[in-house]
Amino acid sequence: MSGRGVWLRARARLRRFPALLAGCGEQAAAYGRCVAAAAGGTAELRRDVCLEEFRALQDCFARAAKATPK
Repeated sequence: MSGRGVWLRARARLRRFPALLAGCGEQAAAYGRCVAAAAGGTAELRRDVCLEEFRALQDCFARAAKATPK
């Protein structure tokens, strides 16, 4: 039995990722700003500092993935 079908499906999902990311630009930018601000200077990045922004980005990806035809 070949695993080729698995890899083809995985590649197809990965090909959709740039389009999903483009649709969530505002959330991705907000998360990036938060991470940059939290890790700026001598401060260490701590877990869950940007949790709200991360969840917004995660929700946007999930909505975009559901709305995108396979």
